Amino acid sequence: MTPPSRVADEDWDRKDCGMSPILLVVHPERPAAWELARTATRWWQHQGRDVVEIRGNGPEASFAESDDVEFAVSLGGDGTMLRTVELVLASRVPVLGVNLGRMGYLTAVEPAGIEQAFERMLAGDYLVEERMALEVELTGSVEGRFMALNDAIVEKTGPGHTIRVAVEIAGRPFLTYVADGILVSTPTGSTAYNLSARGPVVSPRLRAMVLTPVSPHMPFDRSLVLEPGESVRLTVVDDRAAAAVIDGARIIRLAMGDSVLCRAAAEPARLISFGERDFHSALRHRFGLTDR
Repeated sequence: MTPPSRVADEDWDRKDCGMSPILLVVHPERPAAWELARTATRWWQHQGRDVVEIRGNGPEASFAESDDVEFAVSLGGDGTMLRTVELVLASRVPVLGVNLGRMGYLTAVEPAGIEQAFERMLAGDYLVEERMALEVELTGSVEGRFMALNDAIVEKTGPGHTIRVAVEIAGRPFLTYVADGILVSTPTGSTAYNLSARGPVVSPRLRAMVLTPVSPHMPFDRSLVLEPGESVRLTVVDDRAAAAVIDGARIIRLAMGDSVLCRAAAEPARLISFGERDFHSALRHRFGLTDR
């Protein structure tokens, strides 16, 4: 478990950090996010900073490590936050989430507090919380490598049938599942799709992977909590329609024999906050939990 650290105690190994640009990742379909982006741009430019803005999720929404930004600011909901983390994960850039969505479990501030948050960031008065991420590699008829903060799943794409997915753990065969899907989540993602599939809730500050079958048609229906050095390979072993879904947004069609390898990413996600997050209080609030 890695506790949040004051930024003053961290060595980010970033050159010219004091005058580096600020990256804004803006929800492409929310006018409120566009307006907030204009506010944020004016604020940072008034401090003498350049601003790089990204909208959308297509090929035009790209970010190069050579851009050497100091902070990334996500203006949207949790989906935008996941996209922002993916963009900057390898660059070790800390991310501030501003909530313009319905849930905002990953975000740190509401729109009304954005300028105060920027002032504290500029003064170094913030925490950086490290969260384990997944590296997801596809092989077979499709090839690709992606990052995920929440989860990756191999799931059926048509109604009325299951799929067969062979699971390997740490390079060794484990079990072939007959199910609607097989999910691999991080501790952060344990309260997302994993929770809906009746998987365990895991403290987001742990390093672990959770393997959860979705509606399995077999006696063994339990989740497995794995240590982060144990890679998980999911291989489609029948010809029924299936897809890999990464962080709920990227969907890739899979054919028989295609596999999805999940392992702990080399770099953690770095989330900005202004006080240690009380995970258990947030969990109680989310589900309306009260003592009897």
